[in-house]
Amino acid sequence: MRHASAPGFGDPEGFTLGNCKTQRNLSTAGREEARALGKAIRSQGVQLTAIFSSQWCRCLDTAQELNLGKVQALPALNSFFQGRGSSADQTTALKEHLATLKPGDKVLYVTHQVNTTALTGVYPDSGEVVLFRSSPTGEITVIGRLPSP
Repeated sequence: MRHASAPGFGDPEGFTLGNCKTQRNLSTAGREEARALGKAIRSQGVQLTAIFSSQWCRCLDTAQELNLGKVQALPALNSFFQGRGSSADQTTALKEHLATLKPGDKVLYVTHQVNTTALTGVYPDSGEVVLFRSSPTGEITVIGRLPSP
């Protein structure tokens, strides 16, 4: 899932991981989007095995506003936009994480557009969920998309 709506583009100069005041954050509408999506997921009876998030505040806040369970930070989901990381290294780390999952696990990842696109080839809108399967060989297959409510 790409984080919910956060006005602007990238992060401002002086960005510091762990300091939300230095980051681009969710708008009020973004928080409402996340709550609505969480409500829709709960109404369908979907039970998640785990929820992982980028360490960026807008992703952690999206994951928490969904209200679907405990959120765990996963550095492989951190943005590499504007040279803040390596697309290849982080996508490889995420695929290694995916390989640790058991068949049938339903996991939600809250991340950024660049990470989602690198993994799936899909350019998601803010708050959009891209549903995918990962094969034992690491092949990613997109099986659906859920737009932001």
